[in-house]
Amino acid sequence: MLKRDWDRHTCARRGHTTYAPDEPELRERLHTATAVGTAWRCLRCGDFALGEPHGSGPAGDAPLVPRGKALRDLFILRFLAVERFLRGLLIVVVAWGVWKFSNSQDAVRRVFDENLTVLKPVTEHFHWDLEHSPIVDTIRRTFDYKHSTLVYVAVALLVYALVEVVEAFGLWWGHRWAEYLTVVATAAFLPLEGYELTEHVSVLKVCTLLLNVAAVLWIMLSKRLFGLRGGRAAFEAERHSASLLEVEASAGALPQPA
Repeated sequence: MLKRDWDRHTCARRGHTTYAPDEPELRERLHTATAVGTAWRCLRCGDFALGEPHGSGPAGDAPLVPRGKALRDLFILRFLAVERFLRGLLIVVVAWGVWKFSNSQDAVRRVFDENLTVLKPVTEHFHWDLEHSPIVDTIRRTFDYKHSTLVYVAVALLVYALVEVVEAFGLWWGHRWAEYLTVVATAAFLPLEGYELTEHVSVLKVCTLLLNVAAVLWIMLSKRLFGLRGGRAAFEAERHSASLLEVEASAGALPQPA
C-alpha cells in the first residue's frame, strides 16, 4: 500500500511556501536558476517552485511550516476541532430547547399527555406498557423540575458549549493551551460517560467514549503534555528538527569530505 505523502498533498491543495533566508550559504541551498526563471525550495514538501519567494529575512524569522509527522498531527487535531465545534453547536441547540421548555412546562405537559392518550391503543396492541415505560417516566420527571433549575441547566449547557467551541478554534490553529484544555475537559467527563454506559448501552455512547479516550491519550503522548516524553522542550525540539530550513542549515554545517 502506498504511503500518503502529507507534504505534497497539502501543497497540491494550498500551494507551496517559500522563503529566502539572508544567510548566503543557506540561501544558495534553497535557490536555483532555471530556463524559465528562478525557483525556491518549498519549506513544506522540499520541491522547487518557480517564482519569487513568499518571504525573506533571517533564517530565524522564517515561518515554521508543519511537515511530515507534524502535518499529519495537525490534520488529526483539525478533525477533533471540527468534532468539538459541531458538538458545541448541538449543545447550544439543546440549551435553547431546555430554556424554551422552562418557560412553557404546563403547555408541553398537556400536549404530551394528550399524545400519550392517543398512542395508548397502539402500544397496548403490542403489549407494551407505555404508561410506565422508562422513557415516559423520565420525561414526566422533567415536568416536575422548577423553572429556576431548568434555567441553571440551560446556562450550564451554554458554558459547556462555549468550552467546546473555544477548544475547536484552539485545536484548529494548533495552540498548545487548547491541547491542555481539551485533555482536561474531556477527561473530566469520562467518568460520567462510563456511568451512562452502565445505565444504558448504545453504539453512539460506546463510540463517543472510545473517541474521547483515544483523543486524550493521543494528544497527551504525541504533544508531550504534562511533562510526558520530555515535555515541551522535547516537543519543540522535534518540531524544529523537521523544519526544512534547520535541516538544510545543519547539512550545510557538516564538514565536507576531503
